[in-house]
Amino acid sequence: MDSTQERTFCKWLNTKLEANGYPPMHSLVQDLSDGVRLIQLMLARCTGDTSLGRYNRTPRMRVQKAENVNKALEFIRQRGIKLTNIGPEDIIDGNLKLILGMIWTLVLRFTIADISEEGLSAKEGLLLWAQRKTAPYKEVDVQDFSISWSDGLALCALIHCHRPELLDYDKLDKSDRHGNTRLAFQVAADHLGVPQLLEVEDLCDSTRPDERSVMTYIASYFHAFSTMDQAETVSRRVEKFSELMQSVWTSKNDYERRARALLHALSEVQKKWSTSRFTGSYTDAKEQSATFTTYKHTTKRAWVTERQDVTTLLGNIQTKLRTYGLREYIPPLGLALSDLDDAWNDLLQSEAKRSRAINAQIRQIKESLRKEFAELANDFSQRLHVISLELSGVAGPLETQQDQVKEIQTRLPTLSEVLTRVAKAEQDCVAANVEENDYTVFTCQDLEFELGLVAQSLTKKISFIDNQIVSRNMTNLTPAQLEQFESTFRYFDRDETNTLSLTETSAALASQGLVYSDEDMTYIYDQLLQDYGAVTFEAFINLLVDITEDQTSPEQLRESFRGIAGNKPFVTELDMRLAQLPVSAVDYLSKVIPSTNNEVGEPEYDYDTWLRDVFA
Repeated sequence: MDSTQERTFCKWLNTKLEANGYPPMHSLVQDLSDGVRLIQLMLARCTGDTSLGRYNRTPRMRVQKAENVNKALEFIRQRGIKLTNIGPEDIIDGNLKLILGMIWTLVLRFTIADISEEGLSAKEGLLLWAQRKTAPYKEVDVQDFSISWSDGLALCALIHCHRPELLDYDKLDKSDRHGNTRLAFQVAADHLGVPQLLEVEDLCDSTRPDERSVMTYIASYFHAFSTMDQAETVSRRVEKFSELMQSVWTSKNDYERRARALLHALSEVQKKWSTSRFTGSYTDAKEQSATFTTYKHTTKRAWVTERQDVTTLLGNIQTKLRTYGLREYIPPLGLALSDLDDAWNDLLQSEAKRSRAINAQIRQIKESLRKEFAELANDFSQRLHVISLELSGVAGPLETQQDQVKEIQTRLPTLSEVLTRVAKAEQDCVAANVEENDYTVFTCQDLEFELGLVAQSLTKKISFIDNQIVSRNMTNLTPAQLEQFESTFRYFDRDETNTLSLTETSAALASQGLVYSDEDMTYIYDQLLQDYGAVTFEAFINLLVDITEDQTSPEQLRESFRGIAGNKPFVTELDMRLAQLPVSAVDYLSKVIPSTNNEVGEPEYDYDTWLRDVFA
């Protein structure tokens, strides 16, 4: 066991000596006996020769060696390292047991004492560290610094835990104790800077590997990985700070880009509004109003969200900088939150101005539409009124009246064209939702109805004058007959066209007691069409004149009525219907023939008195 310790401690001492340019030792007993190597070891742990003073570099006498050894031991004790049961003579005389004890004390002081893990230090701390690092490896169970390390797996686990790229733990032959230990030694020496203080046999072939030797070697792993961890910690610190600064830089750029884009968008929309013009049409005004409403529901809301996000982003940047004690970020000129607030307030004012302009334009257009319609409608009504006055003032000879009325009639097409413009103006008002109009009381329907009345009055006036001319020229008829025939014609001219249809002609003749078969009536009607083109008042009067002159004397009519009445002095409605007079003729005669009611309340018509009145 002492040989393992001697070899291990010698190698450990050599790592300290060689690191400072001193030659290695080969034997603890021989190389430490003159005190020179021990002083060199102390020098390797301090700043220079001045710490130890002068010493004999090549001592030959025992007293010189004793001075050197004593100087080294005194220095060790001054460092707070307690040495027991060892003096200069023990080292000079080569007491290996005491020498190993001294070196172990140095190992503990310089290699193991500063190890700490979760409050535990030195041996306990080193053991806990090894246990924690190898815990994930099921084949490894570190309980001590002896047997637990005899198969090399614990060493491989430590290496794999910190540097998995250096060996593939899963591919290890777990039963190859020597091979695993040899691999761990080689990888540690080549890649971790851990000198091989032990031999493979010290671990694999020993019933119980030397605890102090194993601890010394494992402590080298701890320091190697601690140094690596410290380097990684430094790197991570720099990396983390770099990531922080890059994150802040990215956030700053993002803030500036988004703030600049938002400010540009706010400016552009206000420029667009300031240069926008209205065409004066309601359609254009409504389209601009709809576009403005769409903007408020879409683009404006997106800007509200973006403004809040940009504000939050800047707050996050400042919070992050304050958290790490970094200098506050000041946005570039024109991109501060106050600049965004000012631009936003300008936008709100521009929106209000834009809204007022659109609403004012719509109100103005509606007012213009009201006035335009009212002007057209009032003018149209006035022109109708003038025509009505002129029509009512027609006077003079019939032919003069006829010319005047026809001249008035020629103005109707022009009025129809004007009414079309009135209708168009009303449609524009409806399209613009103009419901009230204080400038006129008329609607297009009102004016259309009045125009129809005027046209109807003109037609009737013309028909009346034409009939009067015809009546005036009928010198062979008495005034009573003319009145009778004219009233009959007007009564059966139900559509007021101043002409009679076949049915109307048949009824009118029957009302005068002239009843014809369908065949005869058709013949008479066709003849009238051939002669006059239509059964006008003139054609009807001439027909009655011809019939009256040839057939219709008062006596003949009395005989006809007497035949219908069955020789009674009166005729009833039933008598006329049984004689198959047309319904219209029956209705007419019932109205014009004087009547009295009999005992059952039925009218009895006195045709004799009526005929005497008609023929006078």
